[in-house]
Amino acid sequence: MSEKELSKKHPPDRKVNEEVAAAVKARVKDGELPCAVAFSIADEMKVVPAEVGFTLDMLAIRLVKCQLGLYGYKPNKRIVKPAERVSPDLEKAIRASLANGRLPCAAAWEIAERFGLRKMEVSSACETLGVKISACQLGSF
Repeated sequence: MSEKELSKKHPPDRKVNEEVAAAVKARVKDGELPCAVAFSIADEMKVVPAEVGFTLDMLAIRLVKCQLGLYGYKPNKRIVKPAERVSPDLEKAIRASLANGRLPCAAAWEIAERFGLRKMEVSSACETLGVKISACQLGSF
């Protein structure tokens, strides 16, 4: 889906929060906004990350540099690689958090925090375990 078509995935009567839009526009560079910046805006504006994601879609701004390494990196789009080893405790936590056979993005973040890992270490473990990550908090996937 192109950036211009992203708005079509939302109800036509839903309106952009102009304050969030202004914060996004102030930080966008070359039509792109990194995931970490989107989360920073959500935190600063006291809105859920999905509100920032919606705003990006409506403004046709591309979300880049997923903190899990799943999309938005040039030239290969994704940078996450399978982990060499996954501890039994980490595997157990990942498998216990699955929803419909996939690990929600928010659960991946929570597991990273609980285990003192970087977010991408959790996504790398998922790559090794053959677990797909779903339900991006920003609505990207």
